Amino acid sequence: MSFTKRLLDWFKENGRELPWRGTRDPYAIWLSEVILQQTRIQQGRDYWERFMRRWPTVEALAAATEDEVLREWQGLGYYSRARNLLMAARQIVAEGQFPQTMEGLKKLKGVGDYTAAAIGSIAFGLPVAVVDGNVYRVLSRYYGIETPINSTEGKKVFAELAQSLLPQQSSDSHSEAGDTHTETTAGTFNQAMMDFGAIQCTPQSPRCLLCPFVEECAALRQGRVGELPVKLKTTKVTTRHIIYIYVRWQGMTVLRRRQAGDIWQGLWEPLTPSGLVEGDEAAVRQALAPLGGGDGRLRLLQKGVRHVLTHRVLLADFYLWEPTVQPSLADDYVWMKEEEVDDCGVPRLVERLLQAVNEG
Repeated sequence: MSFTKRLLDWFKENGRELPWRGTRDPYAIWLSEVILQQTRIQQGRDYWERFMRRWPTVEALAAATEDEVLREWQGLGYYSRARNLLMAARQIVAEGQFPQTMEGLKKLKGVGDYTAAAIGSIAFGLPVAVVDGNVYRVLSRYYGIETPINSTEGKKVFAELAQSLLPQQSSDSHSEAGDTHTETTAGTFNQAMMDFGAIQCTPQSPRCLLCPFVEECAALRQGRVGELPVKLKTTKVTTRHIIYIYVRWQGMTVLRRRQAGDIWQGLWEPLTPSGLVEGDEAAVRQALAPLGGGDGRLRLLQKGVRHVLTHRVLLADFYLWEPTVQPSLADDYVWMKEEEVDDCGVPRLVERLLQAVNEG
């Protein structure tokens, strides 16, 4: 029995029931793919359902403001995904319909090869294989491929291999797996690969003894399951210190919007003392002195709060400052009532500061 047939048989018995499965709506599928980038299924499902309730069509999403989308996205991280989602929705509406070709899909903001292949194969039946971490892992283990997955050669090898495994549609409109809906055959195969990597052939503790490929898997035969796939180490993780100060003055606080050019673009953050990234309470008070506001009350809420990004670890100190008079701040800071903060999209790290303020 071929790899493809065995995989599709496994999928029929073990495929996950997800709310965006069973639909050909490209908007619903696209939204799920964007949300699930760098996000666990369980968390992503909740966000997908909230987005679909609030913006059930691409036209509704396109009419939203960036603040509204960022606020709904809050907690998922990688906020460029949310900004790209909104821009792409506006592209689609401007074009008058969802693009139905790989070329058209890849012109959408934030849509690369993988997302285009997922949307194209599932929504429109395009015969294109997806290649992601699950696919790399399954194929490298099954075939014993040592080519690094993040090398130019590796990307080509795995893309060609995945494409060659797509089920062939026969003249009687039945796929190799017996699927009578030939237009969704590629999409079914792609979803099977995703689920197999997520459920069966997992990064850690894969279920090898219960695997349908237990006899054919090269990595299992050679005792190399934990070594594959191979990935070149190219990323250096750096550590950065930051100080956040929540200002409370007469029932108001102050935030500023992050500008273009960083991962938190468009999100809001509290006061950060100019030129000061770490130090004790005396150093923070000294940094606040030029802002006016009198001495007031300065209190450390939490120290060394760790927040991990892809290539950086942030260590943050949280302070609450209650000045005696209104401080003089730069023009990009906006004063607002404290209860209005909930309407602002903030990074997860700032959300943790706000929780510390409420608990303190």
